[in-house]
Amino acid sequence: MALNAPQWVWPVAATLGEGPVWWNGRLWFADIKQQKIHRFDPSGETQSWAAPSPVGFLAPRANGHFIAGTKAGLYNFDPAGGAFALLCAVEPDLPGNRLNDGAVDAQGRLWFGSMDDDERVATGRLYRLENSTLTVMDEGYVITNGPAFSPDGRTLYHTDTLQKIIYAFDVEAGDVRNKRIFIRIEDGAGYPDGCVVDAQGCLWTGMFAGWAVRRYSPQGALLQTIEFPVANVTKIAFGGDDLKTVYATTASKGLSPTELETQPLAGGLFAFRADVPGLPQNVVA
Repeated sequence: MALNAPQWVWPVAATLGEGPVWWNGRLWFADIKQQKIHRFDPSGETQSWAAPSPVGFLAPRANGHFIAGTKAGLYNFDPAGGAFALLCAVEPDLPGNRLNDGAVDAQGRLWFGSMDDDERVATGRLYRLENSTLTVMDEGYVITNGPAFSPDGRTLYHTDTLQKIIYAFDVEAGDVRNKRIFIRIEDGAGYPDGCVVDAQGCLWTGMFAGWAVRRYSPQGALLQTIEFPVANVTKIAFGGDDLKTVYATTASKGLSPTELETQPLAGGLFAFRADVPGLPQNVVA
């Protein structure tokens, strides 16, 4: 695999591939609109599960299960038997919302966002789950993405996709403050989607309708652009034994029939090699 040249590794044909996570030597991700969870082994072996509700993110647990964030709320997902068990409803008063993207910090706290499934109203929030307690940390989003943490855990990044802004927050003892604009994406470059941070503290974001993945310095300077043969790149995850194989989920959602003809790889899973490794995946406490 050529360095920084994305290769099509699985023609999974996701409508809205999202939330890739490298765990136990395999890549796990969701197709939100098809209500599926997928697993990709670098050997080429794949497996898929049908979910009871559209899945936005997966967060691993120490027992080999996952917490799956869905439209209905948080589920426990057991890959061994494919069973889903509802842990708690989230926003039952907002039936038009769904959960979209999540991350686990070094202390095992689960952070995730909600969004308006019709992508019109700013009913989305940022949540923290700690010791079975759910807390609203921020609100006023149409589409939430991220979250992601700096290597020292002291900075949280969270994306307002429609506003094309990635925010930074200071984190102290699980609380956030000092919300500020970290990156504002320029017009014509697409929309910032899911983001992750590498071992040097640089932030990578998928660019929906932007044909690329971008890497930014901790100061917000654009360092690198990895171009893709498809328009909608949603999120990346660092994998492989050295955490330098970068997997990227993509989407066919929103493409016209003509665009689909010219983007036959849309919705596929891609991979490329990076110069800098990612950070190990944390597990939910």
